[in-house]
Amino acid sequence: MESHYSVKLGKLIEEFELEVLRGAANYQETLVQREDVNRPGLQLVGFFDYFDAKRLQLLGKVESTYLSQFSSEERLKCFDALLSHDIPALVITRGMEPFPELMETAERYDRTILRTQETTSAFMGALIATLRNELAPRITRHGVLVEVYGEGVLLLGESGVGKSETAIELVKRGHRLVADDAVEIKRVGVKRLVGTAPELIRHYIELRGIGVVDVQQLFGMSAVRDKQDIDLVVNLEQWNDSTMYDRLGLEDLYTVILDVKVPSLTVPVKPGRNLAIIVEVAAMNNRHKKMGYNAALAFTQQINDHFDQALSGQLDR
Repeated sequence: MESHYSVKLGKLIEEFELEVLRGAANYQETLVQREDVNRPGLQLVGFFDYFDAKRLQLLGKVESTYLSQFSSEERLKCFDALLSHDIPALVITRGMEPFPELMETAERYDRTILRTQETTSAFMGALIATLRNELAPRITRHGVLVEVYGEGVLLLGESGVGKSETAIELVKRGHRLVADDAVEIKRVGVKRLVGTAPELIRHYIELRGIGVVDVQQLFGMSAVRDKQDIDLVVNLEQWNDSTMYDRLGLEDLYTVILDVKVPSLTVPVKPGRNLAIIVEVAAMNNRHKKMGYNAALAFTQQINDHFDQALSGQLDR
């Protein structure tokens, strides 16, 4: 699947420590925009229907063993058909030696040939995971992201409602700040969202009346983290006496971000409410729900059982 985003081939070469057997002109600046990779087994036998030339190509043990049975002229024909397409690069796995015909064809078409010592399946899995992260759909939300008891809690609300103050209180209580003011959110899986902070403001937090604070320098490395899965959305809003707020928690509410449903709740804010403790309890309760225990349902069931027993006792009389 093509992404609106891209990653430079040079970055992938550096991250996976790939050996450059032959580099095309300005190969490090080549943009990779496909999150999937291709093992060109079918293409080596001449089947190019539905072939996506924008994917990275992997040449593994199976393909190499198959090609070794061919004559030099036949291999040259196979590589000519493959490399005539404008592929980003071809990666040889298991540290295998490239066929001379491959290098000759790569020279003719000016293609990039890389090599890794990793096995094909291991390298392919790691590469796809990296590409999905780099090319993931993303959005920036105004809010604060904190990690509380292992749960990623995204605090949303109007400016001045107390998001940053709640976050700094949570940091003092041993939890960790991920992002303040702007949260960059990526969808790295079907149901997985990961949040981080823009590089420019990472680990900084703004407190009205004090100014900008460097949380890492003030509270130490244990008070921050670079990224965190988003498990819960907490909407902070000013208390409104005319609004009916949920008091039992029976209804499961969600906030949709990048087509992913994230459990959410609304917390009214007014003087005297300790928002940090409320967020801590919300995070722990969310973990309980994921582990199969819902306190609201258990409480409701207990009440129903009590009334059933009382009604049964009256009928027995």
